[in-house]
Amino acid sequence: MQELKLTANISKHNFRALLWHAAFIAFVRNFIDVDTVIPAMLIDAGGESIQIGIMTAIMLGGSSITQLIFAPFISNYSYKKPFLLIGINSRILALLGISLVLFYSGQIHGNFLIWFLFLLITVFSLGGAFANIGYADILGKSVAQESRKSFFSVKQILTGSILLISALIAKKVIVISDYPTNYAYMFLIGSSFLLIASFGFWKLKEVVPSKLSIKNPTHFFSLVKTELKQNRRLPYFLGFINTQGISIALLPFILLYAKENFQAADISTGLLLFFKVIGSVTTGLLLFLLSGKYKYRHLLFTNVILATSLPLLVLFVTGTPHFNLIFFIGGIIFAIYSITINGVLLEVSGTKNRALYTGITGAGNILPAIFPLAGGWIIKQFGFQPFFIIYLVIILSSLFFIYKLNCKK
Repeated sequence: MQELKLTANISKHNFRALLWHAAFIAFVRNFIDVDTVIPAMLIDAGGESIQIGIMTAIMLGGSSITQLIFAPFISNYSYKKPFLLIGINSRILALLGISLVLFYSGQIHGNFLIWFLFLLITVFSLGGAFANIGYADILGKSVAQESRKSFFSVKQILTGSILLISALIAKKVIVISDYPTNYAYMFLIGSSFLLIASFGFWKLKEVVPSKLSIKNPTHFFSLVKTELKQNRRLPYFLGFINTQGISIALLPFILLYAKENFQAADISTGLLLFFKVIGSVTTGLLLFLLSGKYKYRHLLFTNVILATSLPLLVLFVTGTPHFNLIFFIGGIIFAIYSITINGVLLEVSGTKNRALYTGITGAGNILPAIFPLAGGWIIKQFGFQPFFIIYLVIILSSLFFIYKLNCKK
């Protein structure tokens, strides 16, 4: 393969290709939303708190831990694009599989149905973790450094308008028929648009080969140990992910709380999804307008404040909690976390070790992976209040790591 050097034209080309992917995957997100659609589907299929916990752990934490396994393998290759394509194609097939399982769910016993869904959700999540290593590496070396922050902001505002449109469509699709047909259509549409989104990855021009030879697992962990010693910010980055990372794992449990404690008819999954999208889009627009003026550090502190407000609104608001407001704030939290996690990773890492660092960050998802599992058990045994209190303690502890990170950009 001919080696390409990063030029202004190639940077712009990759900028557009990555935005193509971002635009169409934004449409997909609302049809497979991890905070509303997927947990609601499992609840309707007979899933309980422990199963919601397992699902959340798989999608938001567990899959990322596997980056510790994927990163050593992928780092040995100079070009990461083939692995990026393998990852996204596996996700396309997984969504198609979920749709087919739901279409024929009447012929599948309840317990087997749940496990089939778990298996395909796992494939979908692992595909994302696999692809993310190549994505971070290519983004870091194939888009000019001065364009990165604007990329994250433009990506957020571009996808925002699409998210709004797709949220309205998803809201209609989810009520157009009953379970399981409505969810089958949701995942079929998601699979189709993810296929279109993958065209952006096919168009990428990967530049500057970035090979980091890793001989075996022992060598990999030796490199990790060296990086932890040499890069003083890396341990704090991992601490930050381990603590604030659980903020995006809370909404499925709030949805379960709503479904169990209030009239199901009053809890519209489509409406909650819409308010979450409004929060995310509003945040993206604001950060786009303030591009170049804000610092990641300020955003991280803001997210702590917002993340602590969610359980407080559930626990201390008299009467029926304002779930629309809660999911609106959840959308803001998701948008800020998505922007900052990528930006801080690029700031902490370098060009040659970025794939390694992406794998190392898998270790930062240990607590976000364990928390939903433990949370499902805690809720089943002791109720929601102890669960929310433990969540608050962990979120507040992230303040220390954010302070020590001291992000400059």
